[in-house]
Amino acid sequence: MKKTILAFFLMFSAVQFSFGQDEPTKQEIIELSKTKWQWMADQEADKLAELFDDKSVFVHMGGAWGKEQEVNIIRSGGIWYKDADIHEVSVEIIDNTAILLNRITLIAEVGGNEVTNPFEVTEVYIKKAEGWKLGSLSFTKLMGPADR
Repeated sequence: MKKTILAFFLMFSAVQFSFGQDEPTKQEIIELSKTKWQWMADQEADKLAELFDDKSVFVHMGGAWGKEQEVNIIRSGGIWYKDADIHEVSVEIIDNTAILLNRITLIAEVGGNEVTNPFEVTEVYIKKAEGWKLGSLSFTKLMGPADR
């Protein structure tokens, strides 16, 4: 009986410890995402190029492409992410991967026209030797009545 109670206590403690270990990482990813949105607003293409993994992919309403095209679009002003008003954020950690979901209202300038859209944005970060790298950024436009 004592062994069973001890085993249960150790198992419960291990689960609590591992859960607690993810919290600082989740907060780090949330802060990194906020920084990324600010760099996008400030059109800091060089800083973003450093954050984006060389194999990263970007999915927008108008198509999908890789790192080089995304950085060039930001640098040229083809898309200017003026402001991302973040309403909700969540993060899940799976091994060396962090998946962040943002529900945002994005004000952007696309081809010289200012647009405002509600999005669920999925950001996937991968922990590498040099730190966290963005592997994927996907925009899903929300169409519900509360999002119009």
